[in-house]
Amino acid sequence: MTLHGVYVPLITPFAEDGEIAVEALEGLARAVLDEGAAGLVALGTTAEVAMLADEERRAVVEVCAKVCQERGVTLVVGAGGSDTRSSVEALRELKDRADAALVTVPSFVRPSEAGVLAHFTVLAEQSPVSLIVYNIPYRTGQSVGAATLRRLGELPMVTGVKHAVGGVDQDTVTLLADLPEDFAVLAGDDPFFSALLALGASGGILASAHLHTGRFVELVEAWRSGDVAHARALGHRLSVMSASMFAEPNPTVIKGVLHARGLIPTASVRLPLVPAGQASIEAAARLL
Repeated sequence: MTLHGVYVPLITPFAEDGEIAVEALEGLARAVLDEGAAGLVALGTTAEVAMLADEERRAVVEVCAKVCQERGVTLVVGAGGSDTRSSVEALRELKDRADAALVTVPSFVRPSEAGVLAHFTVLAEQSPVSLIVYNIPYRTGQSVGAATLRRLGELPMVTGVKHAVGGVDQDTVTLLADLPEDFAVLAGDDPFFSALLALGASGGILASAHLHTGRFVELVEAWRSGDVAHARALGHRLSVMSASMFAEPNPTVIKGVLHARGLIPTASVRLPLVPAGQASIEAAARLL
């Protein structure tokens, strides 16, 4: 499969009683696709996936799958864990339910890069869906270099990487300078989206694209068409706005803004997260 454009990792909205607000979730899914998103990501970090029960996770995937099937767009589902065996089992459950799985580099156990490669080799051999490697060392404690990412990109079933290393480092530049064939780099740190597009990334998985989705799509098209002046100016504005969305732990500010705009019934998050402060929400809202 080919990955390009903007993918929105949907939040999980909660109702006043603490249950998932299914209608609001479906509304968000349709809204971002109406503005040009290339697809949805269900059960990502932004969805508070660690705090969802199994039946809630299934409900989220069901809603997102229905909308994506109706629209003919890509559905990516977060799956996998810190060990290979349970990750294989999680991937098998996605057969006929998703187009691809977003699989984090094993966290906490901190394998060597050889171990990371071995882990994804097994997953690629047994997964019924395409794989997107989620490289986010500030959450996993495990950095994966450009050479290993290239080798991962050569595995069958591995279609891309969500690259979220906290900036634009040398490995980022090196990787984008020499990509494996049909291997997509998707920006995962929203404030650096424009910078990665300028270097050759094909798109992004962006939590802040819940808001002004169409402007993020416009940014992709500007870089693709070579309209550098417009891309640079728009990229700077979106970077500042995106940074404001992460003034407090994700997705607390995003939920606060969505609630203030009447798009979700509450700004509630589940412990150990706590709602964002009003000052952070108002600061982000002003930048919109």
